[in-house]
Amino acid sequence: HLGVRPSRESLFLIITGPVGAYYPEGFAPIKIYVEPEYSRVAPGGGGEVKAAANYAASLFSAEEAHKKCHTQLLWLDPCEHKYVEEVGSMNMFFVIDDEVITSPLAGTILPGVTRDSVLTLAREWGKISERLLSIDEIVEASQSGRLQEAFGSGTAAVISPVGTLNYKGQDYKVGDGSTGPLTQRLYDEIVGIQYGSRPDSRGWVTLVN
Repeated sequence: HLGVRPSRESLFLIITGPVGAYYPEGFAPIKIYVEPEYSRVAPGGGGEVKAAANYAASLFSAEEAHKKCHTQLLWLDPCEHKYVEEVGSMNMFFVIDDEVITSPLAGTILPGVTRDSVLTLAREWGKISERLLSIDEIVEASQSGRLQEAFGSGTAAVISPVGTLNYKGQDYKVGDGSTGPLTQRLYDEIVGIQYGSRPDSRGWVTLVN
């Protein structure tokens, strides 16, 4: 039979293995290209689901970003191409005037586990907002020196600092271009909990024998 329908059966596998740094830069700040035209998903689609189709729709723009010597691609919202959403392999966070800002879950970005860990820690340590953040606000914050940090979070990337954003052919520096103190603190805390060198007071770790 040849046709289109949901699968009637599935095989669930869990594959584990040691991995190195997700990006060639390691923990050094990466360069991100802001996609001004194309969209990965739209409201009402499958953008909040970890599915192969989500990756397929991102590959053309990602390859174009790599040709321009950028490590990753930051998507804007599909309706107005105005508000930042997520990077292809990470949820994104920005620190402006000591406020940590990330996009709200509205059906077009993944509800990442590491994203949730960052939200938990950031709420304990300071001010954090889940709100719409326009690329114009980020550009203005960079130009005025108010954009202190930017970083992504993900299972493979863990916490990855961002040093430069490129939007419409113009580079915008994040802070002084180096890894910020909050980014470093989050990385140290999450990796420490994962490896057991820091206490897990939140019940995040399960020992598998």
